Amino acid sequence: MLAGLLVALALLVLFFPWDLLRGPVNRFVSEKTGRTFEITRRLDVKPGLRQATVYLDGVEFSNPPWARASHLVKAERAEIDIRLWPLLGGQVVLPRIRLTGPELGLQMEADGRRTWALGKSDEGEGGKGTVPQIGLLQVDRGSLDFLAPPYGVDMQGEFDMDPARGPLPLHYRLKGRYQGQALQAEGRAGEVLQIDAVGAPPFPMEIRARAGATRLQAEGSIGSLAQLDGIDARFDLRGRTLGDLFTLLGVALPETPPYAIKGQLRKNGMRWDAVALEGRLGLSDIAGELGFEQGGDRPRLVGQLQSKLLDMDDLGPLIGLQPSARSARAVKLEDIAPPVTQEQAQRRRTDGKVLPTAPLDFARLRAMNADVRYTAQRIRNVRDVPLEKGAVHVKLQDAVLTLDPLDLGVAGGGVKGAIRIDGARRPADIRASLDARALQLARLVPALETTGNSVGRIDGRINIAGAGESVATWLGASSGDVALLMGSGQFGNLLPVFATLVGGDIIKFIARGEKDVQLRCAAVAFDIDKGLMTGRTLVLDTSNAVFNAEGRINLANERLDLVIHPEPKAPSILSVRTPLTVGGTLGDPSPGVEAGPLIARAAAVVAGATLNPLLGLAATLETGPGKDADCAAVLNEARAPDSRAARRAAERAKAIR
Repeated sequence: MLAGLLVALALLVLFFPWDLLRGPVNRFVSEKTGRTFEITRRLDVKPGLRQATVYLDGVEFSNPPWARASHLVKAERAEIDIRLWPLLGGQVVLPRIRLTGPELGLQMEADGRRTWALGKSDEGEGGKGTVPQIGLLQVDRGSLDFLAPPYGVDMQGEFDMDPARGPLPLHYRLKGRYQGQALQAEGRAGEVLQIDAVGAPPFPMEIRARAGATRLQAEGSIGSLAQLDGIDARFDLRGRTLGDLFTLLGVALPETPPYAIKGQLRKNGMRWDAVALEGRLGLSDIAGELGFEQGGDRPRLVGQLQSKLLDMDDLGPLIGLQPSARSARAVKLEDIAPPVTQEQAQRRRTDGKVLPTAPLDFARLRAMNADVRYTAQRIRNVRDVPLEKGAVHVKLQDAVLTLDPLDLGVAGGGVKGAIRIDGARRPADIRASLDARALQLARLVPALETTGNSVGRIDGRINIAGAGESVATWLGASSGDVALLMGSGQFGNLLPVFATLVGGDIIKFIARGEKDVQLRCAAVAFDIDKGLMTGRTLVLDTSNAVFNAEGRINLANERLDLVIHPEPKAPSILSVRTPLTVGGTLGDPSPGVEAGPLIARAAAVVAGATLNPLLGLAATLETGPGKDADCAAVLNEARAPDSRAARRAAERAKAIR
């Protein structure tokens, strides 16, 4: 008897005319959600002990009135697997949804409202209502409208299914805007999209996307679309500058020249890993690995990068300069306009200045923390500064960026120290403390290196501190100490010969060729006070002349005002010696001579020549008043700043190490 009743009940459930309930179901769902729900043609159900499959022939489910799209979902047909027991607790668990020809309208607002949160009020739509848990999604044709202003997303998509495409039968196309930039993407995926199916194997997916001046190609698999988790994919990323990724992804990478980088991307939980990186930044190669950890007060970037060859032209964007023409052309980017080059930017500047005025992006310093090490095995194209190799440890903590240690191989010696930028302050507190040791004169001055007989060691230091919003404003307001010191050495005499304008020595140089000039000592030292560099020790003492200089360099307006006094140590004829001047600007220096002494000698030559040519020649006679400098005193004077402001700033700078 009982068995018969159970069989009869099972048959009733299996063969129940479920379409009779279509009207009541429409009214029930509409009442509970406050939205219009309608199964337009037919309802059928295949029940089970733990799960039922609902078949909807024609379904329309409207969005709340604040949404842009009229429907959350409108489809020709739908198959929905629904877990029965969670319904008793008010949970909607949908392990699988299959939609044919759907129109999907998804929207998120800054106050938390979501169109897929099912509730009668804004509070329910804000996440306190029922949010279905969806496992797998199958889509055969259809469209998507997705709007999420708090995430900068406004996209429309189309989908179509073709089993002839093999393991990736679902083709999709997306277009719209992301973070204020035009976005286009297309690709393929497996037949089943895994929205949030725990324990299910990842599904295959490929994408080709372009957003602004950034291009991405990737192929791999994803475990969960809802959490964007379980990613394992090969990628090829190209663009005008890595700095654009801050807007797109929230990763604060530095400004760079055009780049092309490949690697393997993985995501598990809150951590992204980009490993086996290889590619180019302008003219330089780059390799290594990076990890990006989300969560906490700030995300954190960690990793190690290295270059076999670093080209100095590629470093301009780091300090606010545009990439050079060479660097901008090194990586070919299809359908991306090339960046403005350094040369073009300089021509466009109307102030004639050369120091970078681009504001430093302190929002990026506040956006995340970082701990990244970088090493360059070889450095080229350094022009007048012969860098050979370099390494730096970049640390960013609570908006304070430090490069410590900064270790550069320069001219056979090295420059070591630290740079610190406190982006939590406005304007930013910026300090630099660098020491130069054992720089080789012949490698530091290319004109001397070709002679093959120039030797000498140069030591130096830079300790400056100040506040600014750009490199230009920082240097224009900074104070501190800059010094270069050199003991005994030697070099070819071409440079001092022309600097002293001693005609007799020029004749001897032409007749006899190059000869060595002994260097007794040299010191170039400036006190810096609010951007004004005042020379405290400017001396070059050689075996045939001593040079004493004085003057200022104004970093705020980039003006030069220097006077060099050459004093030959031996008698000579045909001398037109007179103080040399260096004026103009950093971008357009203007060398010259002081007119007074030169005019006096010229007048003497003319007057003497009218009486006797030999008297005119006598007016150019140089009796050699120059005396050896007290090298010990010169070097000692250059070692410490004179002014109180320069000393204090130098101590503040050294405190960062």
